[in-house]
Amino acid sequence: MVSIIVPVYNAVKYIETTIDMVSRQTYKDWELILVDDASTDGSADLIEKLVASQGKRVRLIRKNVNEGAAAARNTGIDASAGRYIAFLDADDVWMPDKLQKQIAFMEKTGAAFSFHSYEFGDDKANPTGKIVRAPKTLSFRQALSRTVIFTTTVMFDTEKIDMEIIHMPQVPSEDTATWWRILKSGYVAYGLDENLAIYRRPARSLSSNKFIAIQRIWFLYRNIADLSVIQSVFYFVGWAVRATLRRL
Repeated sequence: MVSIIVPVYNAVKYIETTIDMVSRQTYKDWELILVDDASTDGSADLIEKLVASQGKRVRLIRKNVNEGAAAARNTGIDASAGRYIAFLDADDVWMPDKLQKQIAFMEKTGAAFSFHSYEFGDDKANPTGKIVRAPKTLSFRQALSRTVIFTTTVMFDTEKIDMEIIHMPQVPSEDTATWWRILKSGYVAYGLDENLAIYRRPARSLSSNKFIAIQRIWFLYRNIADLSVIQSVFYFVGWAVRATLRRL
């Protein structure tokens, strides 16, 4: 079984599509854990209505206090029963054969940690044609200059990786911090170069996004990767070049 963990916060306009999308997966041995992070828009109430028609493999966990996506995912991890752990954000889109192809890939390669290619979409999830390609493998050092792993594409095999290490820290860019911590401990991430997801990215202030991204990547270099200032500058240059090319 694969446990699909979805943090939910004020996602009422997406959640029905999310549940329907998972139910249409060609791989059928799954459970869906929706962790409502104290939404204020009625997301949890809608999920309760939808869960009633889905059976026991779709579950809602209500949190009384908003703690952020990292804590919500950790709650889902703790409640999971599957061998495989997959992450999905409520506003992102999976292709119908995503689970089937990724699990087959992990069985073939023996990967404990995998991810795949994805495509940017607009606010309605219409594909833009900009695809981020997954490299065959990614080590810790390689990951420092290329934030290519997208949370909605990640899957873990809990028979090969400790459940504790996949819990996310409460820091900015908690997902990247998690991947780095796992890779730093000696694991290698295996990339499946197939576009199996759409990252819904509404139009925002580009300059504001860049400034926040720079702050966060620098924090990760110094506090998660434990790099010196010189090392941080070295990897930052590589990251900046790759980020610019990806946008182009």
